[in-house]
Amino acid sequence: MVDVLVTNGPWLIAFAAAFGFLMAWGIGANDVANAMGTSVGSGAITIKQAIIIAMIFEFAGAYLAGGEVTSTIRKGIIDSAYFVDAPELLVYGMIASLLAAGLWLVLASALGWPVSTTHSIIGAIVGFAAVGVGSDAVEWGKVGGIVGSWIVTPAISGFIAFLIFQSVQKLIFNTENPLANAKRYVPLYMAFAGFVMSLVTITKGLKHIGLNFTAVEAYTLAVAIAVIVGLVGKMAIGRLKMDENADKNDHFGNVEKVFAILMVVTACCMAFAHGSNDVANAIGPLAAVVSIIQAGGEITKKAALVWWILPLGAFGIVLGLAIFGKRVMQTIGKNITHLTPSRGFAAELAAASTVVIASGTGLPISTTQTLVGAVLGVGMARGIAAINLSVVRNIVVSWVITLPAGAALSIMFFFMIKGIFN
Repeated sequence: MVDVLVTNGPWLIAFAAAFGFLMAWGIGANDVANAMGTSVGSGAITIKQAIIIAMIFEFAGAYLAGGEVTSTIRKGIIDSAYFVDAPELLVYGMIASLLAAGLWLVLASALGWPVSTTHSIIGAIVGFAAVGVGSDAVEWGKVGGIVGSWIVTPAISGFIAFLIFQSVQKLIFNTENPLANAKRYVPLYMAFAGFVMSLVTITKGLKHIGLNFTAVEAYTLAVAIAVIVGLVGKMAIGRLKMDENADKNDHFGNVEKVFAILMVVTACCMAFAHGSNDVANAIGPLAAVVSIIQAGGEITKKAALVWWILPLGAFGIVLGLAIFGKRVMQTIGKNITHLTPSRGFAAELAAASTVVIASGTGLPISTTQTLVGAVLGVGMARGIAAINLSVVRNIVVSWVITLPAGAALSIMFFFMIKGIFN
């Protein structure tokens, strides 16, 4: 059947590219909106500024660090040995998966649901492989790990966010002199943020450019960056002219301004790490299709990227955010709980810390679920009444149906594509 790939190769690549772009567009509309939602919701930056920051840093992350070589089969969810005799089935399946996951993300974004882009593409790949090829082709243990991460990830990030926010309350806001304490403690938070963000960027972002650090080097570099960030923060806050005799509310306002500046920095780093990590959800299956067709049906473990694939993914992400990202930003930043810059900072720092813990332990995580968990943790620190439970219920339902929805759509498209080309 390899001659199917030879005769229809250009058509199949064109479809894969179009649907890969749709998937990247969905990632931008949904996932990037998550990364920026806390900054926008807390009032640290406007939607316009968020889109500009995300455009620059997501594009840089995706383009510079999005992977020179991307594994053809995302995270080893399916066993390629089952496709050696029928490589065209893998091509049809990957095209169907991109279309299925892309459509699901567009629908979820329209409804303002923050779902996981990783889980939508994994659901789609599992669906076509299990039904189109045979359930043995799926590595079910990996799928089980992903389902487990639905509970573990938000729990970890929620707990960390709760602790960070409680410490900010105790050390700064609930004291006699919030301003003086902010000057004392905020540089420490800045240093911690610098440490976590540089670790995320080093571990998630830079390995793709060919900069490989050992664990010791990565941590040493992150500590050095943390010390510099802390010192610069101390100097910057020391320079802020604030009226010591003003009433407490003014002090709170000034402290929040300091956290707002921090939020912008964390947002930039999250966008870079996200671009480098999640662009693979759109370009991995696309790279697989292109490499199989160009190799005349041979399935390789690693697919070298053709020059146009990364820019396609990066542009798709940026456009999706700019045109359609507003609704999910609204859900994360405004609808779950009321965020201020200090609360948003606690949530974003907790989410980034969870990403570091997960990439160190190999937990399959979703940035979306990490962030939603962190925002919930910050809300919990103010009591359950501070959380909009109906919004949370909708979000959880959307998470649960993401895998089966991706799978069902992908099975349907798989048989349609197979019918057209065979």
